[in-house]
Amino acid sequence: MTHAGGDLRDRLARVGHDVAGAGLVVASGGNLSAREPGGDECWVTATGTWFDRLDRESFVRVRLRDGAVLDRASPTSELALHLATYRVRPDVNAIVHLHPQTVVLLAALGERIRLVTTDHAHYVRRVAVAPFHPPGTPELATAADAVADGTDCVVLAHHGVSVLGETVEWAHRRARNLEEAARLTYRALALGRLDTLPECPGFTPGHPLV
Repeated sequence: MTHAGGDLRDRLARVGHDVAGAGLVVASGGNLSAREPGGDECWVTATGTWFDRLDRESFVRVRLRDGAVLDRASPTSELALHLATYRVRPDVNAIVHLHPQTVVLLAALGERIRLVTTDHAHYVRRVAVAPFHPPGTPELATAADAVADGTDCVVLAHHGVSVLGETVEWAHRRARNLEEAARLTYRALALGRLDTLPECPGFTPGHPLV
């Protein structure tokens, strides 16, 4: 998963195929975007695109400063979340919005995701949870407030996750590690051992529900 370099649309398409195969999205759920570092334009998935069928034609070019759509196709209905995130996080160049079931389930149960491995601690670091807003609404964009402090993973209650990265590949790694951490947390919960589950040494729990 180091596919650095090359057209951003190709790199995002590879992420889409991978996360669809991993079961982190179903059909046309979720959306992806990326920009060149410091750029004022981003590529974002078009509305209704299926992650396992993405190619260059699946993306729409959008200007960040005013949200102007620079192509004929319509962008994802959750474009506002991507734009708001880039505006509050100038260091972020890629956003992966998925619907991973274990992450969403734990948030619904009010259980914090435990970071058990060194990869979890390195890539995920901390997780914020934003309150529920219906998908595609302007209110959903307020989830960007939860990442303004440098948090790179925010759970959208009863919906999915928004995972950020300085590159497409970093956002991809974080998203995969977030769901893996959630699955280990759930297994410990199912075994009745969550209270005694040790986290990665040196890890400090991050944000509570926000």
